[in-house]
Amino acid sequence: MASKATKSINLALQGGGAHGAYTWGVLDRLLEEERLEIAGISGTSAGALNGAALKSGLVGGGRQGAKDKLSWLWHEIGAVDHTALPAWMTGVTPQLVSNAMQLSPAFMAVDMMSRLSSPYQFAALSPHPLEKIVKDFSYDRVCAAEGPELFICATNVRSGKIRIFDGEAITTDAILASGCLPTLFKAVEIFDPKTDRVEAYWDGGYMGNPALFPLFPNDTQDIVIVNINPLHREDIPKTPQDIQNRINEISFNGSLFRELRAIQFVRDLIAEGKVTRGTMEDVLVHMISDDALMTQLSVATKMVPTPYVLGELKDAGRAAADRFLQDHWSDLNSTSSVDLRSMFS
Repeated sequence: MASKATKSINLALQGGGAHGAYTWGVLDRLLEEERLEIAGISGTSAGALNGAALKSGLVGGGRQGAKDKLSWLWHEIGAVDHTALPAWMTGVTPQLVSNAMQLSPAFMAVDMMSRLSSPYQFAALSPHPLEKIVKDFSYDRVCAAEGPELFICATNVRSGKIRIFDGEAITTDAILASGCLPTLFKAVEIFDPKTDRVEAYWDGGYMGNPALFPLFPNDTQDIVIVNINPLHREDIPKTPQDIQNRINEISFNGSLFRELRAIQFVRDLIAEGKVTRGTMEDVLVHMISDDALMTQLSVATKMVPTPYVLGELKDAGRAAADRFLQDHWSDLNSTSSVDLRSMFS
């Protein structure tokens, strides 16, 4: 890393259930880079959880406070220290754990029930399992004016439009709405001052996973996307679970692709001189991802937080962030490190 200057980035944090522990690892490593400042955060579902923990920790205790808050969040969800795992797990891969979970009778029964019934039929399934954890966020810090701007995405059930929660609008319900899968949970109802009525919300991933546009107005051009859902899977899914999982991945990546196409379109207009530089946002795009790992996992490890897998995901995220900093530090605040044109070809 040649430059000693501080660099500023925006973070775009995808949702992906318990696979969001990968983002935990990415953020844990980025927070150790003191030359890096975070100007804004946009998060959906697990990305909303990570974003709220990151903002709360930064405002309350700086970089170490953010690392501690993220660690608290994921240990509450189910992570354990690697040293606490039994010796026989040495050599076990996340793929083996994922396959075993997906084929277990218990998971298959719950999966089948979610396809044949509605969460409105079974009150016991209605409370969100993360509600108690999310309530314990320090919302005076999550919603604080200081620190990075935070935006959380949810999907309006009636209109199908995205809603962005920011500032004091970020509440327990807003974060839960951002991760509300309609086959598992009742829609989260929140008053919307724009429509002057209580609106119902589902997972933000349907319309923005995550949304990039809220980050455009600030002074930082760079958006670092932490990608959880694989962009590419070589193997054709054949089981019902794998088919549904890939449908969801494509759907949840679709909104991101649309925004990235728009960014490339604007960059082309600027490059061709059809738009004066400065009149439209020339966004610099970066991505931290690990499709090789994520394609080994299944919907089972998304839905069921397994201590071993959470730990492996965190380690993978830290390693990916470390590689990104080594390979692309000079690109930050200078040029995109993602070739959007080749991504869409």
